Amino acid sequence: MVSELRKSCLSGARCAAVAGAVITLASCGGSDSNIGAASGPPPYSAVPQVKVSQPTSLPAGCDGVPPDGILYPDTAIEPQIAADRLNNSFLIATWQQNRWSSGGSQTIGVAISSDGGNSWVPANAPFFSRCAGGNSGNAGNYARASNAWVSIAPNGVAYALALAFTGDVFAPASASAMLVSQSIDGGANWTLPVALIQDGPAFFNDKGSISADPTDSNFVYAVWDRLNSQSNTGPSFFALTANASSTWSAARSIYDPGADNQTINNVIVVTPDDTLIDLFNEIDGVSGGMSTSHLKAMLSSDHGTTWTPPVLAADMLGVGTADPNNGNGVRDSTLLFTTAVGPDGVIYLAWQDARFSGGNYDGIALSRSADHGLTWSTPVQVNGDTSVPAFTPTLAVSPSGSIAVTYYDLRNAQYSTTQLLTDAWIVSSSDGIHFTESHLSGPFDLQLAPLTPEGYFLGDYQGLIFSGTQFEPLYAQTNSGTAIAADVYSAFPPLMAAARAMHAFTAQPALGAAALPPAARMRMSQRIRAALTHRNPGARR
Repeated sequence: MVSELRKSCLSGARCAAVAGAVITLASCGGSDSNIGAASGPPPYSAVPQVKVSQPTSLPAGCDGVPPDGILYPDTAIEPQIAADRLNNSFLIATWQQNRWSSGGSQTIGVAISSDGGNSWVPANAPFFSRCAGGNSGNAGNYARASNAWVSIAPNGVAYALALAFTGDVFAPASASAMLVSQSIDGGANWTLPVALIQDGPAFFNDKGSISADPTDSNFVYAVWDRLNSQSNTGPSFFALTANASSTWSAARSIYDPGADNQTINNVIVVTPDDTLIDLFNEIDGVSGGMSTSHLKAMLSSDHGTTWTPPVLAADMLGVGTADPNNGNGVRDSTLLFTTAVGPDGVIYLAWQDARFSGGNYDGIALSRSADHGLTWSTPVQVNGDTSVPAFTPTLAVSPSGSIAVTYYDLRNAQYSTTQLLTDAWIVSSSDGIHFTESHLSGPFDLQLAPLTPEGYFLGDYQGLIFSGTQFEPLYAQTNSGTAIAADVYSAFPPLMAAARAMHAFTAQPALGAAALPPAARMRMSQRIRAALTHRNPGARR
């Protein structure tokens, strides 16, 4: 299937290289939300960008196993970013480097910036995989690494978490682990990884995240889902350190959704009063019948010792994204969400959702909770162009409470039948109601992204922080030319108050799930099932 998708991808050769010049947002256009001219493809444009990822020369055989799928050696995807709380100019970025079509990457890339993202220096990669120097003498003796996550404690110590694995999910002799590494020099060097959990073929650990407690440097929390082939379930697993990584607690389940259900995308946020909220997507009906997807939240007021039962935040009603030229899929964040907490303790969630279009295509939904996740506002749509698919949102909140969301959309896909013209955007708001949209970059050809069985892939998530004076996105995009290649960039959208907005709009609520036609609910179920086909037994993450 991968080879067939790749042939289809390569058959749509790029017609012309996009211009490489970087220009300011003010020169991108007027108030129209579509940057392209009706007569033809729009020119490439971007706010000031800085390339973060760098070429690598890792050999194809460094993972120590026979090739399985297609290796894309010039690809950097799925970035994450963290800022030092004491010095917002100091940043650490991570990403997947050299993606395999069959799942995972050769290594996790790392770069650091000491000037707020104006320049980046490559750093030593944590030993999460064999290609990064992992071997039988440490916990990184795994073929591939994926799903990197980074967080910085109040004292400046950084923590990185990654999924490391060898072999197909649940296949004989396969193995997976959640590995954590610490850096006391701002990400330049990393300790040997500690395995929070290591499993053989009966289990698979997936989609981990790590959160340093913003109020106490001793506490760091890790959470992920652990798929069980024997009981066909995927509970949320949790581990913590209470002594700044000198020791870690034994990993344990904190919520089991039951047979034929699983959690995914567990993320812990910590409110100013030191309450932990674990947010996750619960997928019900994994193996049969109608599959449904639900954002849920559960609380802990004692550093994760005890947890409340989960409460429903929102139904996730995504149908996913496809290439209108050839029908190939886009591996987006249909099953995932993004979250952040404001200075007043308000928690925000954003995700892909088709309720705004009657189930036809996805927009970006936003909801908030002012009571530690116990109740949630009605979702509103926050992407600027509501007439086209939007996907893979990333959310951040500033110290003043302003909100920003980045995402990709296909508003310019209409201008080419041989490329999948895609743009990156950022919207910002001071009240969660009135938004301005600004262009980040594009259009670039998404057909030149690494190809997985699910489709073109720039990452299940991207990065976004507030770096002291402005929101700073970290995102992947494809390169010009005809080769499959992608890099990670940081960008500098103008300050919200001074921005010449491409589009100003008011977020609008939509009808709930009950108002969607049965055909739309069926498409949503089919999308969930299709994604899980490649993410659950017999497929790579």
